[in-house]
Amino acid sequence: ASTQWYERLVGRKEPLSFTTSHSVNIALQNIQARVRMIQSYLAAQLLCESEGRKGNLLVLGSANVDESLRGFLTKYDNSSADLNPIGGICKTDLRNFLLWTSDAFNFPSLKDVAYAASSPELIPIDKETGKTQVSEKDMGLTFEQLDLFGKLRKINFCGPVSMFKSVIRVWNLKLSDTAALVKHFFQYYSMNRHKMTTITPCYHAESYSPDDNRYDLRQFLYNCMWPRQFQKIDEFVEAANIANNINGIDE
Repeated sequence: ASTQWYERLVGRKEPLSFTTSHSVNIALQNIQARVRMIQSYLAAQLLCESEGRKGNLLVLGSANVDESLRGFLTKYDNSSADLNPIGGICKTDLRNFLLWTSDAFNFPSLKDVAYAASSPELIPIDKETGKTQVSEKDMGLTFEQLDLFGKLRKINFCGPVSMFKSVIRVWNLKLSDTAALVKHFFQYYSMNRHKMTTITPCYHAESYSPDDNRYDLRQFLYNCMWPRQFQKIDEFVEAANIANNINGIDE
């Protein structure tokens, strides 16, 4: 119904679909994500009534630190809730907690949850391959990478340049590949930081929490290209490559 209304509004003859364009794909995903929020609140308000009880229920959110930092969520979608019990925990810590709980309290099903590929499930399953949407592929970063970026950003107060210099000591990657990952993170972090101003209140569990309203007060308007910082990273990579070429060392 939402897409048909828009098609009539603009006089569009071709129906909107996930394969029309990237912009249309994202817009359709956002519709589905926001409908989930509406359905969650509808159920929370009426489930008690359907069982003959008074009152209503709280809606719990499920966005984690990594998704919030990357901005891998939609404003006012199913990340919106009354309370988010895992909103202050990164994916790797959450996975480790589930694995520990599974062994400590004999809940083997939690291991399936911990090892399941994370997916927002907002686009149809590919009919030919049977593959579904995968969060890490869409984000362009793994949860392990986001875990490190998030801790360096918040706990170590790293910006693009200092973060780049920190991660090259940790990752055994080409400098150019590391630079690309750091730039990718900061571009999307700055582009989507405004989403944190309306994020659901979460349980404050770790010092790396990106909760803008309480524990991580930051600006939400940035130059997403970071011209000076990215230039410094490029200069560092170029200087290192020149030095390595002189010494006969691969990047």
